[in-house]
Amino acid sequence: MSPRALLLAAALLLAACGKQGALRPVAPNTPPQQPADAVRPITPDDMLKLPPQAIPGRVDDPLSRSEARPDDRFNLPPPR
Repeated sequence: MSPRALLLAAALLLAACGKQGALRPVAPNTPPQQPADAVRPITPDDMLKLPPQAIPGRVDDPLSRSEARPDDRFNLPPPR
């Protein structure tokens, strides 16, 4: 057998051993509870989505251009 045929056979065998069907929790564990305000049941894909706080969007700098700061009478050097 050629190495290519062996590689193909190994890939097919590896792909054939995947789980078929829905995942269920192990006996003593229960599935996560649905939120009280849920309109539809939560799917595993919904549970895997990151909340917006996890990856915040880019925030632009509020200053659009450099400006000279006015004098601050409280900006004093540290005491010695």
